[in-house]
Amino acid sequence: MSQFDALEAAARTQLGRIQQLSTDLDAIQVEHSDDDATVTVSVDGAARLVDLHLSEGISRMSPAEFERAVVHTAAAAARNALARRGTLIEEFNG
Repeated sequence: MSQFDALEAAARTQLGRIQQLSTDLDAIQVEHSDDDATVTVSVDGAARLVDLHLSEGISRMSPAEFERAVVHTAAAAARNALARRGTLIEEFNG
């Protein structure tokens, strides 16, 4: 195998790894619920909101409790998604 062939093979291998990383990052979706499953948030790998599910339990919450539940649940989902993203990138760089 010539040096050029070896270089081309290495480039193709690296391209395949990059494409797989991109696919894996795009596939991240994390769902997180608060303790009593009143609020469930789904986010993608960039921590963007994908879905929000609210149970009937929200009717027993004050506006402040509702806000806190949504914000804390969304933040937890985002942290989990970004942690997964970080793990994939670390594995890629490893």
